[in-house]
Amino acid sequence: MTLIKGVKTKKLKVVADERGRLMEMLRSDDELFIKFGQAYMTTAYPGVVKGWHYHKIQSDSFIVVKGMMKVVLYDSRKDSGTYGEINEFFMGEHNPILLQIPQYVYHGFKCISEEEAICINLPTETYKYNEPDEYRVAPHSKEIPYDWARKDG
Repeated sequence: MTLIKGVKTKKLKVVADERGRLMEMLRSDDELFIKFGQAYMTTAYPGVVKGWHYHKIQSDSFIVVKGMMKVVLYDSRKDSGTYGEINEFFMGEHNPILLQIPQYVYHGFKCISEEEAICINLPTETYKYNEPDEYRVAPHSKEIPYDWARKDG
């Protein structure tokens, strides 16, 4: 898969012992660290799609810490070398990664596990309640050439 321009991933290391486990997600000395805005959790129930939206100012850093999600990106930036590209990432307990999503790249996710999936986001900006940096398209809109249905085969 060709990554959309500006998208970065980091394989996360899980350290487990008889007490439990530890997983560092993002450090200020990581190569892909930009800046810290806030941290928040979002969830999805099995089969639920949340999307599409993009940001003009903030970059997102997603880490799925419970369950599994299919996170999908669409590059609608006409001046991008990856214009029109779709990227799919299967993230969560079975594939612990950090996914960094740049400005102007549409993103959404679908819970693909049998239980609620939990995603931590570490955006570069704080949420502005009066002027949200969110530009939305309906999840099943034809504006984005993607079908959220499971692909068996």
